[in-house]
Amino acid sequence: MATRVTASRESGRTFGQEEYSLYSGLSEDELIQMAVEQSLAVAPSSSGQPPSSTVQAHPRGRAQAQVNRSAAHGSAAQPCPKNRASLAIGAPTANPPRTTHFRRYDGRLFPVSKPAAEPDPVVVAITNGDEGALTKMMQAGKKLSVPNREGWIPLHDAVYYNKPGCVKLLLRAYPGTVDCRTLAEETALILATARGYLECMHCLLEAGAECDITNKAKETALYKACENKSAEVVKLLVKFNANVNHRCNLGWTALHEAVVRNDLDIIEALITAGAKIESTNSYGITPLFVAAQSGQMEAVRFLVKCGANINTQASDNASALYEACKNEHVEIVEFLLSQNADANKGNKDGWLPLHIAAAKGNMDLVQILIPVTSKVRVRRSGISPLHLAAQHNHVDVMEELIEAGFSVNALLSPERSRLFEDKRTSILYFAVYNNNIETTEILLKAGANPNEDLISPLLIAIRHGSVKIIRILMDYGANINAYILTHPTSFPATIMFSMKYLSLLKLIMDYGGDGESCFDCDYGSCQHPEQVQRNPEREPENKHPKVVQFCEIVSTAGICRWAGPIIDVLLDYVGNVNLCSKLKEHLDSYEDWATTRAKSELPRPLLHLCRIKIRKILGRERLRLIEILPLPGRLRKYLDYDLTNELA
Repeated sequence: MATRVTASRESGRTFGQEEYSLYSGLSEDELIQMAVEQSLAVAPSSSGQPPSSTVQAHPRGRAQAQVNRSAAHGSAAQPCPKNRASLAIGAPTANPPRTTHFRRYDGRLFPVSKPAAEPDPVVVAITNGDEGALTKMMQAGKKLSVPNREGWIPLHDAVYYNKPGCVKLLLRAYPGTVDCRTLAEETALILATARGYLECMHCLLEAGAECDITNKAKETALYKACENKSAEVVKLLVKFNANVNHRCNLGWTALHEAVVRNDLDIIEALITAGAKIESTNSYGITPLFVAAQSGQMEAVRFLVKCGANINTQASDNASALYEACKNEHVEIVEFLLSQNADANKGNKDGWLPLHIAAAKGNMDLVQILIPVTSKVRVRRSGISPLHLAAQHNHVDVMEELIEAGFSVNALLSPERSRLFEDKRTSILYFAVYNNNIETTEILLKAGANPNEDLISPLLIAIRHGSVKIIRILMDYGANINAYILTHPTSFPATIMFSMKYLSLLKLIMDYGGDGESCFDCDYGSCQHPEQVQRNPEREPENKHPKVVQFCEIVSTAGICRWAGPIIDVLLDYVGNVNLCSKLKEHLDSYEDWATTRAKSELPRPLLHLCRIKIRKILGRERLRLIEILPLPGRLRKYLDYDLTNELA
């Protein structure tokens, strides 16, 4: 049976199927194992060096990989910011050895490699630098100018193996092949330049090789020389009139490439040869912009000395100064400012260099930029650097900006505020939202208004459960009875936000929360209508949202189980109030809430009513200071709801 199955697989057909795949019976894990084994079987040598005498697999596939490694090595100190796809483009590889698999008795796959094809005698001769063998082949009538399926001709191989003698021999025999390109659209000159083979380049250039033929990424030999930081190669190509202003497919010139690698010799050679200092790539970026962006101080100095525009801006209006601040190149920022760079040029979002420095939290940059930044220009931007310092919790930067005179009550412009779902506007809101106690206290001490936002920062502090921030906000005049205009309720939103946390609810009531409004119900003792789920999308735009009452909030699924304790806390801070039918229904639904139901019965105790009256006379402002008011100790404890002292 096993024999018949094997035969069926080898034949490629089986019953019921027109075609049968060799791998159709394999599981996913087996297929993955087979793929790994195949890749290991054909992996190139880690040394990257061509063999000296014999060739088992054609090295053309390794040629571009070697070039790419050279380019990567040349830019290891500073990555190139343009992210060109060309570095990932490799030359076609030679056919790998064919590998088949058969299943062992234990079910595992076992690879069996078939013998590799015989090496090309032309490539062997070139590898060994055997000019005599090549001459004999040509005398025997063998044509050494025919490309293989990867587009390589022997001239490319001769350049790849750095055999100038073979290059000269082939060029004498076939002068018309000097600019022949591979399928990767690379000429022999590009291959020689990428590998830094000067002697081969001399042979090609003297034979009339065209310097400005490009590869698939529209990169010339000069561009590759700059990429590899080969000053001698650049000077040689310039000597043969290479176009120094050619642009690749992203608009990048040889000068851009030299600048990003901070090679002054190449930069000087290119500019002397006529390279345009203000040439821009597809994003409007000039060489000076690239130098400032990548932190190349020497290149920046040289370009400025050559007359580069110090206030150059990219397509998104970001200036070289802004980009240097963004990447925190302090020395370059200082130099650009010393050359009168404008610190008040904003990018497309209106951010100035000071904005990005504050967002990064770089104190050195902030201190440098404050004296040269216009506060009027900051106000026009619609966002203060303080917003960004508070948003990113940079306390030291925030203190520096406050000391420099930036307003702690600056608000986001309506356009910027709309970018946030909560429509925040104040600097204080960012600090409270981040639950940053230190920042909150600094802003309030500097005069920040805690009641500017649509949603009060106090509500955010309550939601976070931050008692410390709640107390700080209350000490600086936060509205204890804040409402949310877009979501109207008949009672303060501060009470609504704290209902799930009884300790917070009591704290809010101690500070003067309006508890009486919770018991003002439109329906009273009448039957309440059924609650209908709101759908804001279906409501007309001009329709005012319905005011939600306390009894409706308490009846929601997430809060109804806490209705009794919530009402019990509120009753301690109100006088004679009538509970509506819905609240009575809640208190009657659970026997443990019977004491709260009894507490709500009228009239309330005189001792309690007196306390409520005194607290109202004192008012919310003095209630916050009740601990330091000149009151007798027993009276202070009485007003603080210390019930044990009421009976004393």
